[in-house]
Formats: sequence, C-alpha cells, structure tokens
Amino acid sequence: MTRNTDDARRIETSIDRAAERIGSVWPLHSFVTANPLSGFEDEPFHRAVAEAEELFGGRGYPHPSVFRRAWESGRIDADTLRAELASHGIERDPETLLEELADAEAARDAADPDDATEAVDRVLSKWLAAFLDEGQAKWPMPNREDGFYQAWRAVAPHDGDVPGPADADDLPETAIEALESALGDYPEGRWVEILEAHLAALPGWSGFITQRTDDAVDPWQEQYPITLAQYLAVRLTITDLLDAPIDLDAGDGIDADTDEVPLPEIWLTAWEKSYRERLLDGIDDAVTGPEAAGDGGRPAAQLVFCIDTRSEVIRRHVETQGPYETHGYAGFFGVPMRHRGYEAAADTDACPPIVEPEHRIVDRPADAESAAARDRWTGLATAARKHFKTLKSNLVAAFTFVEGAGSAYGSAMAARTLSPSTIATLESAIAERVPSRHEAAAPAVDYDAYDDHDHADHDLPQGMSHEAKVEYARNAFELMGWTEFARLVVFTGHASETTNNPFGSSLDCGACAGNPGGPNARVLAAICNDPDVKAALRDHGIDIPEDTVFLAGEHNTTTDEITLFDDDDVPESHRADLESLREDLARARAEAAAERTASADDEAAVNEVERKAADWAETRPEWGLAGNASFVIGPRELTADQDLDGRAFLHSYDWSVDPDGDALEAIVTGPLVVTQWINNQYYFATVDNGVYGSGSKVTQNPVGNVGVVQGNGGDLLTGLPLQSLKLDDERPFHQPLRLTAVIHAPRERVTEILRDHEDVRELLDNGWIGDLTVVDPERDNESFHYAGDLEWASHREEAIPEAATPTETTPVAESTADD
Repeated sequence: MTRNTDDARRIETSIDRAAERIGSVWPLHSFVTANPLSGFEDEPFHRAVAEAEELFGGRGYPHPSVFRRAWESGRIDADTLRAELASHGIERDPETLLEELADAEAARDAADPDDATEAVDRVLSKWLAAFLDEGQAKWPMPNREDGFYQAWRAVAPHDGDVPGPADADDLPETAIEALESALGDYPEGRWVEILEAHLAALPGWSGFITQRTDDAVDPWQEQYPITLAQYLAVRLTITDLLDAPIDLDAGDGIDADTDEVPLPEIWLTAWEKSYRERLLDGIDDAVTGPEAAGDGGRPAAQLVFCIDTRSEVIRRHVETQGPYETHGYAGFFGVPMRHRGYEAAADTDACPPIVEPEHRIVDRPADAESAAARDRWTGLATAARKHFKTLKSNLVAAFTFVEGAGSAYGSAMAARTLSPSTIATLESAIAERVPSRHEAAAPAVDYDAYDDHDHADHDLPQGMSHEAKVEYARNAFELMGWTEFARLVVFTGHASETTNNPFGSSLDCGACAGNPGGPNARVLAAICNDPDVKAALRDHGIDIPEDTVFLAGEHNTTTDEITLFDDDDVPESHRADLESLREDLARARAEAAAERTASADDEAAVNEVERKAADWAETRPEWGLAGNASFVIGPRELTADQDLDGRAFLHSYDWSVDPDGDALEAIVTGPLVVTQWINNQYYFATVDNGVYGSGSKVTQNPVGNVGVVQGNGGDLLTGLPLQSLKLDDERPFHQPLRLTAVIHAPRERVTEILRDHEDVRELLDNGWIGDLTVVDPERDNESFHYAGDLEWASHREEAIPEAATPTETTPVAESTADD
C-alpha cells in the first residue's frame, strides 16, 4: 500500500465519521419526513439538542412564550408540572420559572458569522445549485459527468467571486489531493472535527448529497456523480482561496454534566405527560379485543386507511354514516415497491426509506378507450406547455407571444388569482370528462405480466410471484388482526391536492416517501381479489368469504374527497352496496371538511377546501400532520368514541390473534420508528423554523427542482415552512411535543420486543420518543409507563407530591382556540 493510498483511506474514514451527525435531506418532489437530529439519537435528548445547537446554531426547545401559553391555557396540568419539578428538586413556582426562561432567552447571543466564511458559503451554494440541478436550468453547468470536483475545477478560473487561480492546473488534480493539501497543516486527530464543522456549515446541501449518494438507483447521481469528499474538497479549496479559516470555531463547548436535564425539558415533559393523561382518560379500558365492542353483525364495508393523523378525522365521520369499520395500516400497505405511474417520467420508491423496495410495478393501460381519451387530452396539454415554455425562453419569440397571447394569458392568471373557486369548478368539470390516470391504467401486478425480467434498466424483479402476493396479503391481515370480512373492503391510500406549492409532496403519504398511497392500495386490492391468493390464505387460517370484494381508493387530504378506483370491476351483486358507500363517503367528506374549516355549513365547507386546493396564493392549503402527538397501536374500539382532534396516528392491532408477538414487532420496528421521524421533524421545525425548517414561503425560491432557498441563494432548506406549522410568526399551530405511544398488548410482549431491538429501545431511553404506555389486556387494561432500561411504572401507583409552594397559580381550563 502506498502512502498516498493510505492517506486517502484515512481521509475517507474521517469524512465518514464527520458525516454521522448530518441528517439526510430528500428532494422536495419526494419529500421524506425525518428527524433533523437523527445523527444524535444515540445520545440523551437534552445532550443532543445542546450539541446540535453548537454545531448548527438551532434551538432545541419551545420558546418561553409557547410554554407560557400552554400553561395559561391549561394544556400543562398544574399537578403534573408540580410533580415533574419536584422530581428534579425544583421548588420555585411556575411563574418565577417562566420569567427565568424568558430572561435566559433574552440573554441568548447569536454568533456573529465570519465574513470570509459567509463568502465561502455563498460561492459554494452557487456551484452546488448549478451542479445538482435536476433539469430546471436552461443552460446546465458543463462537465458535470466528470463529477463535482472536476466540473468545478474546470470553471473555477472563470469565477469572478474567487481570486485566482488563473488555470485549472493551478488547483489540485483530484479531490483527495485537495483535501490532503487543506488538512496537511492539522494533526489527524483534528480532522473529524474540522470536516464536521464544514459539513454543518451548509447542512441542507451536505444532507442532500448524503441522501443522493445513499440512493443506489438515483439516475442523476449515476449521470452526474457527487460525493462528500468532492464537496469538502471544493469547499476547503474555496476556503483557502478566500483566506477564510479552515479550522472553524466550534464554540465554547457544552456543559460537561450530561445528567442534568435543563429547565425547558422539564416543562416540555410536563406538557407531554399532561397530554398523555388526557389521551389515556379517553381510552375505553373495557376493551380486551376488537370483538368486545362490536354487536356481532357483519359491517356494511371495511375501510383501511393510512395511520396518518389526517385519517383520524375522516375515519370518525365515515363511522357515523352507518355500520362501517375503519382500520389503520401503514400507507404503503405493506407492499415494498418501486412504481412507474402511467405518464410518469421516472420510477418512484413507494415505501418508507427504512424499507427497501422488492418489486418494480408499472401501470399499464387497462381500458383502450379510456387510455386513448386520456392520451389525446394529455398530449394536447403537454404540447401546449412545451410550446409556451419554448416561447418564454426564446428572446425573439417572447415578444410576439406577449402580443398575441398575452391578454388571454393575463385573463387566465387573473381568474386563478381573483376567483380560485371558479378555477376549481372548471377543473372538476374537466376531470369529469377526461379519464383520470387511474381510469386509463392499472398496475400490472403479476410476474407473468412482464416480458422483461433481465433487469436491463432496473435492479428489481418486475411484478410479483404468487408466493409474494400471499405474503403481503397475509401480513396485512395479521398485522391488523383481522378475522372477519365485509362484502366490500376498501384499501384507502391518501394524497394531497395543491396548486403552486413546492412543498406539495410533504402533504402526500409519508409511508410512501412523499408519494400518493393510491398505487399501493390498488396493488394490495388486486392481490386480495386473486382467487389463488384467497385459497392460499385459508391454509394460514385467514378465511375470506366468497362474496368479499376488495377495492382501492385514495383520500384527498386537502378536500377530504375519497375516490374509489377500479369500481367497474365490482360485480352486479355488489352494486347497491357500492352506491350506498359512495353516498356515505360524500356525507363523511362534507362533515370532515366542516370540522377542519370550523364551518356550520357542510356545502360551504366543501367549497372552501376546494378553493384552497385551486388557489395558487394559498399558503396553508391544509395543515398536513401539524398537531401530531401520539401513536395508538390497538383495536379501533380503544378510541372509537373519542375525538382525537387529528393528532393521533392509529394502527390497528389485535393482541389476541398475535400469540408470538410477530405482528406487534413489525409495527414497533417499522411504523413506530417512522412516526418518530415525522414527529421530530415537526417538533424541531416548530421550535426553530429558521434552522430546522425552511422559514416563510413568502421569501422562498425553488432551486434546481430539488429544494428551496431563502432569497436568491444560500443553503438548501431542510424542513417544513413556517406556514405549515404556525398561525403567525409567533404562535404555533403545531404543539411541539415529542411522540406519546400507546400499545394495547401484554407488557411482557412489549418488553421482549424492546429487548431484541436496541435501536428502538435507544429512542425511548434517550427521550426521542417522549413516552411509551402499555395498556395491558391481561391485567384488566392497567396502564404501565416505560421508565427506561426495560423497566415499567404502574400508572395506578404513581403519586403526585405535595405542592412545592403555596403561591402557585392554577391555570385556567384548557382552550382549544389557543396555540
């Protein structure tokens, strides 16, 4: 081994260690919710947020004013807060403590950025945006196929923002040589800290590069490669050329006492426990299993929704329409697939990032007439868009375009701006006449439906074998604990509908990696309708009646409309059932829309949500998962009579038909981890929207078809915009709480799962999941709270200490209008 090779490997090792703290950032067109501090999950929450503040500059706890509102509105229970303070030896009254928090906030000093380092960030961001562009730039950066370092090295001599070099030969020939040159003056023991600080200087861009290099099938990465080594080589070279510091100041360090929980976290924990107590108070402790609450009759239909918090609202309203059952299941419906939609330009992974896709499914024309009608319309629309785009980018033709079509274009813009409801009505009319993608095509599920199995342009088997189909159907029913089936069963994915919204995919299905869940629902419905699959399931104890028909649907979370797919295939014997279901879904939609818009008029509510979907000036088309706070794993009957205010993820589970705990293990290690990601992204983007979110939409600009920046450049922003989280700049709509999990299962079963899965146990022991409560059906549904290190505390035995001070003021009753 040569010395140069050895040096290169030591540098690569240092880069890998430095990148451990950088979270992955997905492109906006397939927005994936993730904990921005995922690289710190091996540490206790309070220690992690302190280190992250040193590294990224972001706050880790709600602003004192947020705590004050929660206290004064009664969201933080007085006795619960008193007990939490006493457990930490704090005897001062809450009002005094709030004033202390406010004083500490006023004393927080924002670090003054170094001008030279700011210049480095500005120049580097410019070239990153140019190199990482995914088809938006009219004149792309040259030489991108050579990789980021080589492409930048070729154009650097022409960059007026960087003094010297006169020629590319003046720069190191390779990225590793550039890093060796930059790090050569520092001891190897300092390399990780130096590289970590430079990765953290632009965590959005470095996180995006991390995600792209981890994606084995990203076509842009394959064609235009970039690595963290190349990124750091360019950054450190620019740093040297601009005479900026290589060894960035890492701050003054944090308190070495890792056991001392700061006062803000004590307030946060009290708030979370107050929420937990209200949630548990509403749980029906008479439920031992799904059959305990039912009347024994066969439901008119069963609808399976994503566990998404928005499904909780529509599920309540569906259930009030008649004898319907609703269930919760991860929105990719347990089908790990890469999907090519009809008319789509590329494949998408329709499953969570923690799940590897195992099949490639392609939509194929299902009805020749519908497909032809759809193709005629889309062909015309696509040609018009291309024509307008060409005219807009052609300097000469642009003038004649404005003269000839400017008035019509302006009228259309005025109509969309001044009367979005009219546009919504027009779009609905067009949708009724033009076949949708779902009417024109259907996913080809069978392995035999594909002629090409040589993986020529993909790395996955196309379609599914019989054995795979049986496995996915069996997993679904076992995880949800199903033993009985209605005549109609609807797997209901979800998607959002908005106009002119860069964050549109953040409102789609988180379990489908920021894509709609309808395709997964259609695949599972097709699987379950297969007679051979039904026959095989009987051998596993899952007896689906001959008259059960499976359908797929999609819940539009902006308008609450539920569209049913492939309903033409429903036999005549089920037509009356289907029509009755349609009518009830329409009523449920109107009631859900009225609840979300706080309207007393169902029709007006439907019009309002449709306006929001069509209005390109609407900054809050819907609230998404804002408000999420809990995850309930158990039968629907536990919470069926409760209004959970769209704040709970709900996953169906029946402990009595899962004797080995395999189904619960799959839920705890899968959906629970994903909901923790979602919850922590909303938490951190709320407590510091500038660092962990993306600031106001008003001043954002899309860049490169991959993300947004504030203003005309800078770092790629990593999280949700202010408008998705807050009522205004100061008042949050989302209550920043860590996740509360409730599991209806024997305590020993949960303990064994945590013992076998250290990664999940770590999330609990370190406080990334705020609380886990087991409601044990083998102990009369007694509640046990996870106390850490595989130990539990009985809810009945918890005592509230005496008041620490007689001067404490009891807050007023909870008001849902605040926060």
